[in-house]
Amino acid sequence: MKRSSYDKFPAVPVPNSGSACVVGWDAVANRLRTAIRSRNQRKTVVVVECYCGVREEEVLRELNQRLNPALALHAAEAMLPPNRVDALMEPFLGGNDPVFGFLSGLTLPQLFDPEKLAHLRHALGGVGEGTVLLVGCGARLVAEGDILVYADLARWEAQMRFRRNESGNLGVENRTLAAGLKYKRAFFLDWRICDRWKRPLIAKWDYVLDTNKPDEPKLADGEAVRRGLRLAASQPFRVVPFFDPAPWGGQWMKEACDLDRSAPNYGWCFDCVPEENSLLLDFGTVRLELPSIDLVFYQPRALLGEAVHARFGDEFPIRFDFLDTMGGGNLSFQVHPMTEYIQQHFGMHYTQDESYYMLDAAPGASVYLGLRNGVNSAAMARDLAAAQAGGPAFDAELYANKWPAKKHDHFLIPAGTVHCSGANSMVLEISATPYIFTFKMWDWGRLGLDGKPRPIHLDHGLANIHWDRTTASVEHELINSIQRLASGEGWREEHTGLHEREFIETRRHWFTGPVPHHTAGGVNVLNLVEGDQVVVESPSGAFEPFLVHYAETFIVPAAVGAYTIRPAGQSPNPEYATLKAFVRTGT
Repeated sequence: MKRSSYDKFPAVPVPNSGSACVVGWDAVANRLRTAIRSRNQRKTVVVVECYCGVREEEVLRELNQRLNPALALHAAEAMLPPNRVDALMEPFLGGNDPVFGFLSGLTLPQLFDPEKLAHLRHALGGVGEGTVLLVGCGARLVAEGDILVYADLARWEAQMRFRRNESGNLGVENRTLAAGLKYKRAFFLDWRICDRWKRPLIAKWDYVLDTNKPDEPKLADGEAVRRGLRLAASQPFRVVPFFDPAPWGGQWMKEACDLDRSAPNYGWCFDCVPEENSLLLDFGTVRLELPSIDLVFYQPRALLGEAVHARFGDEFPIRFDFLDTMGGGNLSFQVHPMTEYIQQHFGMHYTQDESYYMLDAAPGASVYLGLRNGVNSAAMARDLAAAQAGGPAFDAELYANKWPAKKHDHFLIPAGTVHCSGANSMVLEISATPYIFTFKMWDWGRLGLDGKPRPIHLDHGLANIHWDRTTASVEHELINSIQRLASGEGWREEHTGLHEREFIETRRHWFTGPVPHHTAGGVNVLNLVEGDQVVVESPSGAFEPFLVHYAETFIVPAAVGAYTIRPAGQSPNPEYATLKAFVRTGT
């Protein structure tokens, strides 16, 4: 493989913004002092509202030392005791299940004690002049304040802090709890609660504080951040990918994405999961990192389009990620829940239909997909249970079809279909966004990266298998269901999926020259699956030309409308190819 040009830190440049963002606690405090002075008030309340996972004590300490306020308050002092927070959250945690809970409808005010809030408000009211500094998640419950700073944190960094035992969950002290259990609680509760609180505040931000690097805080002007988000929603852009090892992980991404060659493996790349990824905004020479979900919250209509927004609200419904098993092992044998099941058991209103697009495949690569004809469901359930109990290994090939796989094959996986990629494959996984709802039924007898057995959800899995999705229907409906749709000078378009039960449509374009595209009022997500690099352009010059390299996923907001993609490299293969996904209209 030739030298990688994959950009691991894509950013959105914000024009004329060189002074909009400052770096370091001294510069942050100086910017806030200037804002306080400009108000020319006897008393100024600075509210630093924090996302969960932000090191609130550090923010409070560093700003207190530098701003020398008349009073400094920590909003956490008004929260309910941890045992009462636990009691509120327990019904949503799914008991002892290590992975699944129920999406919570709790709101942040429910985690606070009204009497303690009143006490903090009384203390604040007792200050007649000077600066009052109010810091913490829920700080605006104490006072709206005169200056609002929002201290944000990327979801990936929050997960890293869980793994390093540097932080716990909202309202409790559990930082030594297993990282997976903290993630589960954050997924079903903390992040839902804090996102509900954040959404209406984005339009009110005076400043945004990037807290991803403790020794490098960055403070940006709130309107400059909003301008950057509006800009992102009007042009093609990429979110920041992140990579993670896996028990089955491979070696392909090390070369293709220029990753640490000394790492044992990389199994995952999340390169378009806005709930998990970051968005970088370039303010001159300073780069600000935000959760990319902030863009979805602030510009949902421009980003998603009216029809998609009407159906999904401010959620981004399409996910692209990589699964690398090159030189690794099989993925877990698994199934995804049917729609009614995920609604009833987990509170999610749509399920994880998906597909595997083979970005690359070594000789002998395969995909397990669907059941063999004549499978006895009771016997399969018995063999799975026996394997899980330490008995004989489950013979997947006795029950599931094992199909040969080659580069550019496309396997469709509607919910309820048993499946997994085999070893020596590089999968571009295209799916609906509920990405944790995978029911593992067999994991080939291996341990997780923590040295412990990976969670198996056999009861959930068996309850969701589509037992009639067998060999003939799989071969006819789910493998390379490719139809030629249109062509022009130097290009052709193909329909490659997805299944009629899935709301995502995929189109592949092969081309040697410019290809016309149109968002048709809905968000497009694309990956360059063949060729070294292409340029995305606006026929009207509405945005600057956007360069995309091999294997990079990029988003074209609904508001873009018409755009073109043309080759811009020296690929030895005369044809380039992109794979595009969008939400089907009227589904």
